[in-house]
Amino acid sequence: MSQMRKEVHMTGKDLMGMVQLRPQDVGKYAIVPGPKERMEAILKNLKDPIKNFSFMEYTMYTGSYENTKVTTINGGRFAADTSITTEILCNAEVKYMIRAGSCGALREDMKVGDLIVVDTAIKGEGVTQYYVDKNFIPAADRNLTRDIVSVAKTCAPASQVYTGACWTTDSILRETREHVGNAIKQGAIAVDMVSAAFLTICQLYKIPAAVILAVSDNVITGEMGFMNPNYYFAETSMVKICFELIRKMENKN
Repeated sequence: MSQMRKEVHMTGKDLMGMVQLRPQDVGKYAIVPGPKERMEAILKNLKDPIKNFSFMEYTMYTGSYENTKVTTINGGRFAADTSITTEILCNAEVKYMIRAGSCGALREDMKVGDLIVVDTAIKGEGVTQYYVDKNFIPAADRNLTRDIVSVAKTCAPASQVYTGACWTTDSILRETREHVGNAIKQGAIAVDMVSAAFLTICQLYKIPAAVILAVSDNVITGEMGFMNPNYYFAETSMVKICFELIRKMENKN
């Protein structure tokens, strides 16, 4: 039987080498959206952004925000591709990670355009089982979470801000009553396809991370809000919140 010559075929450091990225090339903070369009909105807030790399459909930039070095990358819409970009950021030694994503609400009273700050995640995807055992609970950094909630309530007065657990699944078309009900029983108030993988990897690298999500639809009521103006307003608010969080943290130092 053939046996691998290396313990791991490819690591995060190997990926860094492939895209020619060095720790000195990235910022102290990384803002990590899913789609490229949200990344482009983040870029508008950065002074003199430089493209770190473009590989396949992923592109990373680093610029400055009020003299603080900040990196952004379209980090992936799903757990599998998010794990790759998160590994790159962690190996590049980013100091703080902020995820700006979207989610489905798992409470009837939540509206499209509301914001959810994730404090823990429920693992329902296929990535984390290769990193941690079944009892591991992905968790956001407490201090970052507290600060981003405070900032969100100030910067997004039109949105209700919730804090709680997010169920992460790979199967967006199998959000059935059974699976959704099981997630709710475990305490989930939202569902996405990223948070569990993102938070798990950040925890393993001991990098403080926060997650804020805009509600795009309501799984309980069946409302689809992807074209709802309130969702786009919330996306705009998320970008502002991420930069205000960075400002707040820098003012503490």
